[in-house]
Amino acid sequence: MSDSPSPAALECLAIEAAHAGGSVLRARFRGAVPLRVESKGEHDYVTEVDRAAERAVIERIHRAFPAHGVMAEEGTPSAGVSDHRWVVDPLDGTTNFIHGIPMFATSVAVEDAQGLVAGAVHDPIHGETFHAFRGGGARLNGNPIHCSSVRELGPALLATGFPFREFARLREYLTAFEVFARKSSGLRRAGSASLDLVHTACGRYDGFWEVGLSRWDIAAGALVVLEAGGMVTDVVGGASYLDSGEIVAAGATLHPELVRVTREAFGHR
Repeated sequence: MSDSPSPAALECLAIEAAHAGGSVLRARFRGAVPLRVESKGEHDYVTEVDRAAERAVIERIHRAFPAHGVMAEEGTPSAGVSDHRWVVDPLDGTTNFIHGIPMFATSVAVEDAQGLVAGAVHDPIHGETFHAFRGGGARLNGNPIHCSSVRELGPALLATGFPFREFARLREYLTAFEVFARKSSGLRRAGSASLDLVHTACGRYDGFWEVGLSRWDIAAGALVVLEAGGMVTDVVGGASYLDSGEIVAAGATLHPELVRVTREAFGHR
């Protein structure tokens, strides 16, 4: 590939790399060989499958672009000598995977000097790959997708993730949770932020919010939402979501309603 790849070429590589990781996950899911599970922190786990999937993803990236940097959940970041940096979560939904719940994904994104440029989220169990490049729209298995056009909380189905690492913020989170529970048509907690985001991008969910995430959890999914016509911010409506790990994503017509609630709950810190 060229040393200055186009966004579309980077999208293709993100898809290939996500599929490489997903193949590892699919082969080991509910397998006969017991998983070796390690704890990285309270309620935060890693298995040898996470690491094997990460190796598969990074090998595919570096085969094409050895000078590109990588930030991956289970590995030491490599700076590279390029403006491009790949952001990889080889297994988003590790706890689901450990328990045999078929809700997890491989998430691969790439950033350049202007921000997110391409990404893919691959669900290997359901055979779905959500992908996008900057300015090119969002797609599911090659077919265009769009966020929902819901305007009010009443009919909206929302997704969230419980702040399992940031219990200091649990009270704020529960304040927002109660408002959304009372005012929306329902809440879902599936256990994979990348899938929550891409399901928002294709209109299955009308919106998603969570705190306590990492860049690799949300980078690819956030780009897919943006290219699907949605909006993505932090919980007070700012642009810090990749750094802060606080995110609100929804179709453009509903997003301001979600941020009004999260700003009130989280904005006084």
